[in-house]
Amino acid sequence: QVQLVESGGGLVQAGGSLRLSCAASGRTDSINLMGWFRQAPGKEREFVAAITQYGEATFYGDNVKGRFTISGGIAKNTTDLQMNNLQLEDTAVYYCVATTRTLGPPNYSSRYSNWGQGTQVTVSR
Repeated sequence: QVQLVESGGGLVQAGGSLRLSCAASGRTDSINLMGWFRQAPGKEREFVAAITQYGEATFYGDNVKGRFTISGGIAKNTTDLQMNNLQLEDTAVYYCVATTRTLGPPNYSSRYSNWGQGTQVTVSR
């Protein structure tokens, strides 16, 4: 089993920055992809970003491109999400994800076999 623990959420004003971290433990040797999803109240879960095992490739959702940066990878057993120029619509619970599955694109939730508990990010005016 793989355990994922997020940290770094909180309250920030619009235009500000936050950095989320995700620590992976357990049987991490078969993980090939890590990333982040988010879900706002009343909305569907949304892909945020993903990074391959050794950080050689990254993927971003259209809503965060140019503002968010993912780093790390399972080789380091940690993945960070630097979020800049945060907007009200970025308010959500952010979930760290990881997977041993190899089928499916990185922006599909079904690709991921492991999910963290989530950390709240709230952006205020």
